Amino acid sequence: MSPAKPQIFLVRHAESVHNVTKDFNIRDPGLTQVGHEQAAALEASFPDLSSVAVVITSPLTRAIETTLDAFGSILPGGNNLILDPYLQERSDLPCDTGSPISVLKERFPSFPDAVWSSLAGNASELDGDDWLEKKGDYAADDESVTKRAEKVRKILWNVAQNIQQVQKEEDEKTAEEREDLKTSIVVVTHGVFMKFLTEDETIDLPKAGWKNYYVEEADKFDGKGKRIPVKRLPPCRQNPPHLTSNITRTPEPLNP
Repeated sequence: MSPAKPQIFLVRHAESVHNVTKDFNIRDPGLTQVGHEQAAALEASFPDLSSVAVVITSPLTRAIETTLDAFGSILPGGNNLILDPYLQERSDLPCDTGSPISVLKERFPSFPDAVWSSLAGNASELDGDDWLEKKGDYAADDESVTKRAEKVRKILWNVAQNIQQVQKEEDEKTAEEREDLKTSIVVVTHGVFMKFLTEDETIDLPKAGWKNYYVEEADKFDGKGKRIPVKRLPPCRQNPPHLTSNITRTPEPLNP
């Protein structure tokens, strides 16, 4: 039996301070109280928390707080959590510029060293803070952001392939030997970068909203995150070659 295609749940962060004040000069703002409530509602409405194998999130404070409020119950001690600077928001405004790892450690002291190592390891400089400079891989121009989105799609493809390999290994075991498999990937990111990641300019999820995708077969994707034509099944929107849109679910808005 072929392993099931791992699902990718693409999540937009909850309401942040700068979303309300419109003060985009606030450096790395956190969530409002409403934002915390939105993220908590996401935890209650998410279809199957027990299926989540890993949560990969932007290291901006509002994304981390959304992750903890919505998925903290399945991330004991920060296990199975990855902070990836490629998922940060597009612009170079202060509100879209993150905080140094030393500051984040103070804000989130419960995270194990492995979480900070994931952030530093995904950055290119030894101090792990080069992603704050908004240049090179993290520059705000269209070309750089497009390339960054390609790299994220490659990462997701590789994670999905690893999950499928584990599924195959479990299928070869007897029923008594098999363990409960976690086959979903959660990605917490931002509204504008999400458009680049999905190659869908029309996507506009509400705060703490989500949309799920599944990963196409490896032979339909070259592993480099580049667009390769894949037959699209209506009424799905056009998505990255290895991500085919499934359905959308969002929590009820707290302030309609």
